[in-house]
Amino acid sequence: MTLKPARASTAHRPGFWASAPRNLTLGIGFMLLVMVLSTIAYRLAGWSLGDAFYMVVMTVYTVGYGEVRAVDTPLLRGITIATIMFGCTGMIFVTGALVQFITVSQLDQIFGIKRMNSRIGQLENHVVICGFGRLGQVLAQDLRAGGADFVVLEHDEERAAHARALGYACLQGDATDEDLLTAAGIRRASTLATVLPNDAANVFITLSARSLNPNLDIISRGELPSTEKKLLQAGANHVVLPTHIGAERIAEMILYKETARFLRGSGRMRDFEVVLHSLGLEIDTISAAADSLIVGQTVETVEQEASGAFFIVRINRRDGAVIAGPEGSTRIEAGDGVVIVGRGARTRALSGLFAPPPDR
Repeated sequence: MTLKPARASTAHRPGFWASAPRNLTLGIGFMLLVMVLSTIAYRLAGWSLGDAFYMVVMTVYTVGYGEVRAVDTPLLRGITIATIMFGCTGMIFVTGALVQFITVSQLDQIFGIKRMNSRIGQLENHVVICGFGRLGQVLAQDLRAGGADFVVLEHDEERAAHARALGYACLQGDATDEDLLTAAGIRRASTLATVLPNDAANVFITLSARSLNPNLDIISRGELPSTEKKLLQAGANHVVLPTHIGAERIAEMILYKETARFLRGSGRMRDFEVVLHSLGLEIDTISAAADSLIVGQTVETVEQEASGAFFIVRINRRDGAVIAGPEGSTRIEAGDGVVIVGRGARTRALSGLFAPPPDR
């Protein structure tokens, strides 16, 4: 089932008097108005500010310690009677609104948790998202648009409330806790995406999730390049480095403007990328470092060295020339932008052929 925000019909929306926060706000506002007007009235009758305010507070709260001054004129008696009538009525209303507010909040929390747990308990082959920061929010939005079922795990109370307000199934707590992962249905899930900005937490979550579900497809976020190896060793199937991806996109736009427009500038190409991803393929632009192994090699030789991991579909020369569908005999030069398509193309290319040797 697809998790969508509930929409209340107009006929069943709470009325003006059914809103506990609104009632409480109105009640407090009314009481403040009564107290201010009564204090002013006593002042106009010749009382000091301290005596007037003290008399109003005792009357409104029905304490009855005694009159601070004699109420022996029709005017003072009229002010006191009005303060008693409006003040006590207002206090009764405020007390009822406060009880309503507390009760409704507690019931909403209790039944909301039960409904959420029931909702999550019915999910199978869903996605578990750990973290609802900027990356997690965009991910959840895209998954909803794609009709995927998912559960969000978020430690921050405000972010968790925001996720629930958007209609997402969300559990508040520490995603490193195996009990919380179990409550999110990790054993029935198909995919885990841990996108916390904390590398250590992502490694721990990956380890826990892998032990709970050996068949789970785990996608982990990493902030530092050195974390990638740790995440893979912990059991991640894929590692995403947002900072490096963003920097590479910017470099691509600067160095290879035409290719950037070709790959990222149209809805058709974005749709094509979606199709490639559904087939387990990627398309990307990799810069050929001056001292890398592929410089001077032919396209055919590079593809053979890659053992079928990717193939080259386009080459952007440093002088601005573009070679689409290069022949196997075309040689790669230093600084070329090489557009490749393949399974895990970026990881394999950057870790091997396209990167400079580690001893240089």
